[in-house]
Amino acid sequence: MRKLERFENLVAMFFARAKQKGEAPFLWRKQGGAWQPISWAEAARQVSALATALQALGLKRGDRVMLVAENRPEFCISDLAIMAAGCITVPTYTTNTERDHQHILDNSGACATIVSSEKLAKTLLPAVLRATSGSHIVIGIDEFRQGQAGGFEFHQLQALIAAHPANPEIVAANATFRREDLACIIYTSGTGGSPRGVMQHHGAILHNCEGCVSVISEDFGWDDEVFLSFLPLSHAYEHTGGQFFPIALGAQIYYSEGLEKLASNIEEVRPTLMVVVPRLFEVLRTRITKTVEKQGKFANYLLGRAVNIGLRKAAGRMPITDRPMDLFLNATLRPKLAKRFGGRIKAMVSGGAPLNPEVGTFFESLGLTFLQGYGQTESAPVISCNRPKAGLKMDTVGPPLDNTEVKIAEDGEILVRGELVMHGYWRNEAETARVLKDGWLHTGDIGLIDEKGRIKITDRKKDIIVNDKGDNVAPQKIEGMLTLQPEIIQAMIYGDKKPYMTAVLVPDPEWTQEWCARTGTKLDFKELAHDPEYKAALGQAVERVNKDISVIERLRKFILADGPFTIENEQLTPSLKIRRHILKQVYSARLDALYGDKA
Repeated sequence: MRKLERFENLVAMFFARAKQKGEAPFLWRKQGGAWQPISWAEAARQVSALATALQALGLKRGDRVMLVAENRPEFCISDLAIMAAGCITVPTYTTNTERDHQHILDNSGACATIVSSEKLAKTLLPAVLRATSGSHIVIGIDEFRQGQAGGFEFHQLQALIAAHPANPEIVAANATFRREDLACIIYTSGTGGSPRGVMQHHGAILHNCEGCVSVISEDFGWDDEVFLSFLPLSHAYEHTGGQFFPIALGAQIYYSEGLEKLASNIEEVRPTLMVVVPRLFEVLRTRITKTVEKQGKFANYLLGRAVNIGLRKAAGRMPITDRPMDLFLNATLRPKLAKRFGGRIKAMVSGGAPLNPEVGTFFESLGLTFLQGYGQTESAPVISCNRPKAGLKMDTVGPPLDNTEVKIAEDGEILVRGELVMHGYWRNEAETARVLKDGWLHTGDIGLIDEKGRIKITDRKKDIIVNDKGDNVAPQKIEGMLTLQPEIIQAMIYGDKKPYMTAVLVPDPEWTQEWCARTGTKLDFKELAHDPEYKAALGQAVERVNKDISVIERLRKFILADGPFTIENEQLTPSLKIRRHILKQVYSARLDALYGDKA
């Protein structure tokens, strides 16, 4: 079993791996229809040159540098170069509005920005011009035309690298930062208001890397790992799990061409590890089920048997009579699915939002190892992860990482202590004092620790709905159950201080098309919202969920959303969590109207 050696900072870890791996491939992108690599040695050369260039431009230790780029090799190179120059990276979402950029620029006091393209610069530059941090440097990754600068200094990234050749060994030797030094400020995606800047120090991310390397090394074996990066690198989950964790492992990172090409990218890249969010696998589960349905009765029979056996395995009571079918599935159905995921996947690690246990069990039953992790930006972000040696249980998020203390407060809140905990929120002492008390991070999550030391999340403390009788309802569980129904793709539960629960539902567009074709109804979503038969069909999905939940949790009424919850309309965060406060602003009047009769 291999352990990750102790590093004093993330820059030192990268240069150590680059020296070990040399000309071996590190970062891959698709160009001209073929995957093209950048070696570890070349990446080290570019990181060193860009770090030297940033210092030559006048950036000093502790200066903040905003990074606005898609998942691509230049994101990793720029991030490492910013840190190697002694500066602090402020990664931001490519989906940010001008207002979002303005808030982060003003709050962080960033004096430079690296932006990938002319398209992203169009949203960014107006905010830069209004920034309160004074003179500003903008560095473009792609070559794009820049007219009159008007208040900021503009440079092109590759030109800076070419003009400042540097020796990686010298740059590495000068990276004398300590584990407690600030590495980056990651702004939370803001499910409840304006994003706050989480101060992540080098040691926090290294603590995560050390713990995650132990999970892989002890439970799966540490080999030549391959990652496919597609979640936003500006999110703490992918920033640590999809960038620094692979660097710790000396792994290769392929950058996906986007969600629409993800399935083909998986088959081409054949990753060994994948960092995912639950929503992706809820969608894949639906697609796989529909594909099998079209293949006839025998394929449906095999899928049904696989899922039932998986459920019994998860419950720890698989009878001996299941074994012949289990072996048959290993030779038939499961290899076909494994091929769709490249054929050599060790594990998929789900995080960023709660995973419905049914989804995890579904993929486990089809032969894919599915690990649910738990954490938050304030913990760099991983706190715990399911692992085979602790016993996989899909309604838990596994034991804490090595050297991580977890306890449950009297009110059920999960508290965390260790090097992984942030130093606080940037320029926000009040919020820092609220969540950091006596060294313990108050996560805002409600949960328990089972007899095997695994954490089980029951809900978000601040999201718990308290009805008019004082009963507590956990909305995320019900929302997860609703979105597993083929008729419903998104949902938000409502009912605080109300006599019963109601909901906003987004119907699944594929199911809607099939329903319209089957019933001979015109496919017009605005008209369908008032169609009693259509709403009755959706009501059947709600009733299926109501049968499996308590009386106080049951939905009595619902309305249909005006459209999908999206990042663009700010009803979803970039990590695909619903923004309750935004949805309530839009729909609370209509939801309140459902309580008119108090029935």
